[in-house]
This record gives sequence, C-alpha cells and structure tokens, in this order.
Amino acid sequence: MFKYGKSIEAISVDEGVQRKLLGYGGSLMMTEVAFKKDAVGSNHSHPHEQVSYIIQGSFEFNLNGNVQIVEKGDSVYIPANTLHGVKALEDDCIILDVFTPQREDFLEEK
Repeated sequence: MFKYGKSIEAISVDEGVQRKLLGYGGSLMMTEVAFKKDAVGSNHSHPHEQVSYIIQGSFEFNLNGNVQIVEKGDSVYIPANTLHGVKALEDDCIILDVFTPQREDFLEEK
C-alpha cells in the first residue's frame, strides 16, 4: 500500500488538533497528528501499544503521571492501557504515532 501525504485528508479531532491516517494494515497503524500552540491531546488510555515520535516542535507529555518535555527527535513508548496525553508548547507541532493493533476507532472516523 502506498499513501501519499499530500493526498491524505486531515480530520479535526480536538480544538487545534488534526490527524492523518498515513498507513495501516495487518496489526499496525501509523498516524500524523498536528497541533497548534497550547492545543491538548487529552489524557486517555486504550488497549493498543503506541510509540510516539516528535517530528516537529515540543510537547509537555504526560505518561501515567510522569510529565516530561519532549521535542523534535524524541520518542515515547506507551504500553497498552496506560494513561497519557500531551500539550503543544509551540505552533505547528507534529507527532508521528504508531499503534499495534490498529486503532479500529480511527478507521471508523475516516
């Protein structure tokens, strides 16, 4: 499967937050999430394992109560069913998220 970023439509998931489904199949899914300054990805948990890679900008990242600042080039592993969330600290912040298994709820939104 080839997916071309310029042709993928972003959907608004929260105020100042947009998500693109970049690729998915089998047991994997990859998304790109763009944030405006001060936009929040609310604390939540899900039964999927997740790795988040900061492509651009910086975030206050809450991983099960452990709050750290992460920036371009940093990554965070999030075990299944672990509470996590972010706040963008600058404009045009981007996170690349990889999930296993796929987020079926994301597929329903597209």
